[in-house]
Amino acid sequence: MRGAVRVVAAVIELMSQTIVIVGGGSAGWLTAGIIAAKHSPPTEGGPGTRLVLLESPDVPNLGVGEGTWPTMRDTLRGIGVSEVDFLRGCDASFKQGSQFIGWHRGQGESYYHPFSAPSGYANINLAAHWQDSHTDIKFGDAASPQGRVCDRGLAPKTPQTPEYAFSLNYGYHLNAGKFVELLQRHCVDKLGVEHRLGHVEQIIAAENGDIAAVQLASGETISGDLFVDCTGFSALLIGKHYNIPYVSQRDYLFNDTALAVQAEYVTEDAPIASCTKATAQSAGWIWDIALPSRRGIGHVFSSQHTSIERAEEELAAYLKADPTLADVQPGPRKIEFQPGHRETFWHRNCVAVGVSAGFVEPLEATALILIEKSAEWISEQLPGDSAARPVVARRFNEITRQHWRSVIDFLKLHYVLTERTDSAYWRDHREIESMPASLQESLTLWRTQVPWLYESNYRIELFSSASLQYVLYGMDFVTDIKDSRYRQWQRDAEIANRLIGENKVQAETLIASLPTNRDLLDRVRRK
Repeated sequence: MRGAVRVVAAVIELMSQTIVIVGGGSAGWLTAGIIAAKHSPPTEGGPGTRLVLLESPDVPNLGVGEGTWPTMRDTLRGIGVSEVDFLRGCDASFKQGSQFIGWHRGQGESYYHPFSAPSGYANINLAAHWQDSHTDIKFGDAASPQGRVCDRGLAPKTPQTPEYAFSLNYGYHLNAGKFVELLQRHCVDKLGVEHRLGHVEQIIAAENGDIAAVQLASGETISGDLFVDCTGFSALLIGKHYNIPYVSQRDYLFNDTALAVQAEYVTEDAPIASCTKATAQSAGWIWDIALPSRRGIGHVFSSQHTSIERAEEELAAYLKADPTLADVQPGPRKIEFQPGHRETFWHRNCVAVGVSAGFVEPLEATALILIEKSAEWISEQLPGDSAARPVVARRFNEITRQHWRSVIDFLKLHYVLTERTDSAYWRDHREIESMPASLQESLTLWRTQVPWLYESNYRIELFSSASLQYVLYGMDFVTDIKDSRYRQWQRDAEIANRLIGENKVQAETLIASLPTNRDLLDRVRRK
């Protein structure tokens, strides 16, 4: 009998594991929440997954990453956060996509990358029909009503729409600091995550090369089976302990410095834009994220193409030109970074998530989506024993490398299509040697073939072919479609014309029925 008890105890020990997340911030707490929501903590005498989040009280959060993709709705719902609580607690607003201003010719022109796919996308390729006979309309307007809704600062749904449901697909803008606070409370109070404070002084290695524990300045040690490095730029585990190389992407993405401001409104009822605005400058671009209480505005630029003084002048001019912003704003915070990512992301029993894994400019809000995808993979594929870990690690690394390749290619796509010649920055982006070979290959294909469903791999993709279309044809890219497939598109022309007409009617209907972003968010706060 005692032998049977020992066997059961051994099995329970095998089925139990401790995950130590080193570092807080959005990366640490999102990872904790996503894993904890799927894996129950150990019960007395039973198996389970113990989650410990360790963060230093002396290290401030980076505080960037205030835009999300629509995936955040599923993430919040999946970990059990009420949308009303999120919107109130994080000073959040609705984001329906991004607007790019001055990227093509530098003359105030703009296009949208909305979050709603082109109408009928699974069955018909509207981009081909638009290019053939509807170029008098912007592609975004022909394919979706969402750009017209964003033009008017409208919300993606009405007050009667249930939480997380929508009339138009949406993500969020949020206060990064408040987001971390909400996640921390929820993970600790609702999901059983253990929160520990302390500064890591030493990493204790096991005989096989794994991390056995981290030792704190207090002398305490925290042991674990899997360690998640969410320590940001310092990369204490993946970088400093394991010396995993950092692969620079500076040759493709030039921007390496940002000036960030939390800008105040003139009045409390100032309109709240329902998209991220990205306005091109001489050697970079300015992001503009509208929250209910303030705007997050920043200038990200290439230090090799302009001076800090010039960048500050352009940011100051942008702030001054907006009548909805107060005359006096706080000085900008400077953030320097090396665009790139780790060569390997999961090494032995250590996996990097967030900035410790890689960091690039905030174009298209890739920071939080990469955290979500990494944490989801870890949660879904969490190895039950150490023998399976190398397999999971190899697959995680393959997919994460693919994610980073797609990020680099997609961000670079926004630059290579420009016709701007007013500065070396924009001219250099068009040089062939500044383009990844994979993007060059894709552009060759897209010159004769409109990207569509065959470009997509729904299991691992970050940016669908719909996103590619919005950027390509928003920047007036030309695809020569006069080949054998054109006959099929001609047969679908009646359907395409109907869908484009319906989008115009739907836009008018939505404009007449949707509240403004400000109105809907004010209602939420009054509930």
